[in-house]
Amino acid sequence: MQKWLYRLLIELTNHRFSSLILKKFSQSRASAILIPAYAKIYSIDQVEMEKKLTEFKTLHELFVRKIKKEHRVIDKNESSVISPVDAVVEETGIVMSSKEIIVKNKRYSIAEMLGDEESLSKYIGGIFLILYLSPSHYHRIHSPISGEITKQWELGSKSYPVNRLGLKYGREPLSKNFRKVTEIHTDGGHLAMVKVGAMFVNSIETTHTSKYITKGEEIAYFSFGSTVILLFEKDCFTLKSTIKTSYDVRVGEVIGYKME
Repeated sequence: MQKWLYRLLIELTNHRFSSLILKKFSQSRASAILIPAYAKIYSIDQVEMEKKLTEFKTLHELFVRKIKKEHRVIDKNESSVISPVDAVVEETGIVMSSKEIIVKNKRYSIAEMLGDEESLSKYIGGIFLILYLSPSHYHRIHSPISGEITKQWELGSKSYPVNRLGLKYGREPLSKNFRKVTEIHTDGGHLAMVKVGAMFVNSIETTHTSKYITKGEEIAYFSFGSTVILLFEKDCFTLKSTIKTSYDVRVGEVIGYKME
């Protein structure tokens, strides 16, 4: 009953029209009245922000705020892989031979998630990592490694929630929501970064457009809380032992290492 009710409420509100209204409002001057309450409710760290709270003209500006570089130190070890976002680790595991991953006891098709059979094959047997960004998090996305961007594509149109309830009761939001995929090649192999749109606001803005990217460099941002999925090519990455479910990570923090 709970699952049915949850899905009904989401289907009733998850439409392009309602998404457009929310997006328009968040980008309007009228939304500024909510900024102090939003900052308080979500315990936004104002010390690390580049701008003062009073300088944001819209709620959207606060969503996509930048922070001072000294508050996110990028690990310089050449073999390290860093967290691309401030987030909570929702799940880690291995991509199964059935081309699926298990998240919150549900199976998700990696073939559907990527929508690219050619790219998919290299990730079978590799490690995956699910990183959830809540509305309180810093929403800019950085590159976890240095390398060459070999491919970028987008797919999907839905915008179901990607929080714990969404993962538990939703209709496979990780593989059906609007998403942008960036594949990066480095000397240790390939990595696919799947940026998944959240409920109502599907906006994932790409900010890096050149062929090569440096570890820690900004690559995109979310307009609201969402999820990043990292897929690592088989036998090219080891996960740091401290990176477990419900662990809080920050941009620049080491999450694992490339294998020699």
